[in-house]
Amino acid sequence: MGLFDKVFGKKDKYGDRELLTYQDFWNWFLTKENEFYQVVKDHIDIEKDFFNIISPKLHNINEGFSFLTGMCDDSTVELIITAEGEIKNIVFVEELIGAAPKLKNWKFTALKSEMNLESGIKMEGYEFTTDNIFFYANEIEGYPDEIDITFVYEGLTEENRNSVVNGVCIFLDNFLGELNFATQIDTFNVIGEKKANQEVIPVTKLKDFLLWREREFTEKYKNIKNYDKDEKFSIFEARLQNGLPLIAAINTSLLEYDSKASYPWVSVLKIQYDGKSNNGLPEKRDYERLTEIEEKLIEELKSENGHLYIGRENADNVKETYFASKDFREPSKVFSRIIHSHPEYKMSVEIYKDKYWQSFERYNINQNK
Repeated sequence: MGLFDKVFGKKDKYGDRELLTYQDFWNWFLTKENEFYQVVKDHIDIEKDFFNIISPKLHNINEGFSFLTGMCDDSTVELIITAEGEIKNIVFVEELIGAAPKLKNWKFTALKSEMNLESGIKMEGYEFTTDNIFFYANEIEGYPDEIDITFVYEGLTEENRNSVVNGVCIFLDNFLGELNFATQIDTFNVIGEKKANQEVIPVTKLKDFLLWREREFTEKYKNIKNYDKDEKFSIFEARLQNGLPLIAAINTSLLEYDSKASYPWVSVLKIQYDGKSNNGLPEKRDYERLTEIEEKLIEELKSENGHLYIGRENADNVKETYFASKDFREPSKVFSRIIHSHPEYKMSVEIYKDKYWQSFERYNINQNK
């Protein structure tokens, strides 16, 4: 997970790997930059003398980091750090590049930028260009703000589906830019031209369409105040398919909020514990520790800063804690600090866009009556 110089000012341990601060990384990079520059410029043994050396250092900051490099002009090497579209890692890429030194022969870039793909890309024997990819938007009843896109690729078959879908995604990642592709489209699918049920639009018009929808969304919710109504938690009990109990405490009054889409980012912290002797539920000692962690999250992800605590769920040796937020960056950082501070538990984070909180419809009391 990403670390922050101002919070963790020294090297530390996380599991069996050494964690580096951003400044640690760039100080190390400065000792190698002339050597790296020549390797990339001359393109000799670039994998051995650059990729294999820098990769472990980046992973010591964040295991989700990847990178690309090449000459962006005759005298400048560009190093692009990418989160590979993983929302929870985007802020750490941005912070790492924000801490980068200014070097004459280097350009450091956070996330893959929007590219001019006049010639398209080629993968696995297929071409993906602005001439053979089209799209149309789907209207979903009851979810007017949802941006659901169908992409149409000429020549898609069941046999080549995996290759084509992968190629379309890589095309869009470069065509829109990594940040836009990860955040501007809520859901999408890829089909062949024979299955299209609407008039298709050239993919060259996709950027304008997404910017228009983004402006509409921003205008619609710009005057919505932070949710500040009284909380009303309900307790839910159920049985999993394996017979183990599930107990959840959910703010059901919050689920009735009519402007959920103004808090489109759902974040989930999953904590594994040993509940074998308690039917998969935490025993007293773990329960108290997990409650302290949850209280710390609530304290840091405040409603006045654009975060809503939805509730928690315990089952099958895992506790899940749920928030909805106006942006994804602060939850990413808060969860990372929590994970680093509690190595006694195995934790994981999931952050995704869910404008209508469909993830929690199973807890909607009025709907389930």
